[in-house]
Amino acid sequence: MMYEADSKAIWLDEAHIETALTSAGQEDAGRIREVLARARDLQGLRLEDVAALMAVRAPELVQELHATARQVKEEIYGNRIVLFAPLYISNLCANECLYCAFRKTNTEVNRRALSMDGIAEETRIILRQGHKRVLMVAGESYPGSGIDYVLDAIDAIYAAREGEASIRRVNVNLAPLTVQDFARLKERNIGTFQLFQESYHRPTYAAVHRAGPKRDFDWRASAFDRAMLAGIDDVGMGLLYGLYDWRFETLALLQHIAHLEARFGVGCHTISVPRMEPAIGSELATRPPHAVSDADFLNLVAILRLAVPYTGIIMSTREEPAIRRQTLELGVSQISAGSRTNPGGYSEDERFESAQFQLGDHRSLAEVVRDLGQHGFIPSFCTGCYRLGRTGKDFMDLAKPGLIKAKCGPNAISTFAEYLQDYADAADREAGEAAIAATLACMEAGPRRVAERLLDKVRQRQHDVFC
Repeated sequence: MMYEADSKAIWLDEAHIETALTSAGQEDAGRIREVLARARDLQGLRLEDVAALMAVRAPELVQELHATARQVKEEIYGNRIVLFAPLYISNLCANECLYCAFRKTNTEVNRRALSMDGIAEETRIILRQGHKRVLMVAGESYPGSGIDYVLDAIDAIYAAREGEASIRRVNVNLAPLTVQDFARLKERNIGTFQLFQESYHRPTYAAVHRAGPKRDFDWRASAFDRAMLAGIDDVGMGLLYGLYDWRFETLALLQHIAHLEARFGVGCHTISVPRMEPAIGSELATRPPHAVSDADFLNLVAILRLAVPYTGIIMSTREEPAIRRQTLELGVSQISAGSRTNPGGYSEDERFESAQFQLGDHRSLAEVVRDLGQHGFIPSFCTGCYRLGRTGKDFMDLAKPGLIKAKCGPNAISTFAEYLQDYADAADREAGEAAIAATLACMEAGPRRVAERLLDKVRQRQHDVFC
């Protein structure tokens, strides 16, 4: 039976959001410290609590907010950072989104949809970098028979080989589907289905989405309901910060998460927080109407970490290295590296005239891995949870009380050690091994024993070992 929530955003309560923001008022140090104390219990926060944190401005309160976010992130995820590469298979699109280079009428973009051979070649290049996880991305227009192109592309990615290496998990960023097509997508063994609402503010959404299927706000906002009805229990949300007030957008996103938890018992697996960046042929992208400052952006990441402590936060290569590094401290747990945002970009290098947006971080995967280690993080290439069935509610049952770190920590170390053996030069291998040793020394006895057992297997040249 179909319910209204399967096609309508009945959970979005704009009046409640506006009331929460108005009630929060000016910065209240006492109230803010009460909220921060509650956040340390790892139970998440109410909408009104989040609104109060959005008023933080005083330097000492900003420091306390950031310190609390660091503590919560450490308790749940430890020092591991998951790495992935986006793989754009097509920039064909039926939509007219004013902020996006891929919009239908933009004649300044070179259009293409990769063949299956082209997708396989892009995948092999990504594998040569050392990646094991990709996010497949396509515009909202598929060649041939529609969704079949997407399904064939997933098969091509999984089938690609570079020596003995292969992609272990494909996550997808695709347009909204029907329940029936979501069920077909699930059969392809995907990891997370990711979809960005872009804006939850209906007037703004209507103003920037001028034509095409994406103009239907409710069909897009209800996509996760249909995905979960089809059995896809790992979903990733996202906004495009800069279209409207970041405070309203974030509170609406939290309402969306609360709706999924109430209906399905599972919120979102990840949240992406891209800020608008220049895109060829888009004046709006060059001058965001509600640009988010660096200070607000850092607070935003910290607030999300406290509001939904169990959810992964993704930071893309839109941001420059310095900002990305700061957000790692405050709650980000996944980042892309060595990215290309144009179809064929790994084969032909990044070409702005066919890319979706301008990158801020142009470093290679090796450079990002090196930087992570130098700042006390363990790069992780783990895909163990997906393949052991720790998804949806099973994942959340471990993540919410902070138990997932006992799995993430050892798996991060084993996959990092595998990367060092297979891809790193001598200097990076030595530095990486030192980072692993330092992390092991700080681990609790149980997870450390598991990590050491996995490490022994990797050093015996076994691949893809995880718990």
